[in-house]
Amino acid sequence: MQYMLLIHMDESVMATATAQPGYEMSSPYAAYGEALVKAGAMVSGDRLKPSSSATVVRVRGDKTEVLDGPFADTKEQLGGFYIIEAPDLDAAIQWAARCPGAQLGTIEVRPTGKCNRHGGR
Repeated sequence: MQYMLLIHMDESVMATATAQPGYEMSSPYAAYGEALVKAGAMVSGDRLKPSSSATVVRVRGDKTEVLDGPFADTKEQLGGFYIIEAPDLDAAIQWAARCPGAQLGTIEVRPTGKCNRHGGR
């Protein structure tokens, strides 16, 4: 079963961090990514640009609205994601707990509806 691990964190913490702590985060994420690959659990993943670079699109009736920046003010913003292969939710939760982002933010674990082992849904 595939699960998406959505990494939510406070962007203001990252924005005020000096260059050195930002680089320190790269090493734990690299190790985490390597562990996912070695276990055969990695499907894909990436970090996201800050929410200020987002564009939100919504359609109401026949009108398309395009908004710059994040849609909702929240304490934590979506900062990145992993799509992993795990046998069940418990295994996905264990991977989420190992994600470096869980130390400062939260990891949302959500099944994708795709199961590679059985050819799809």
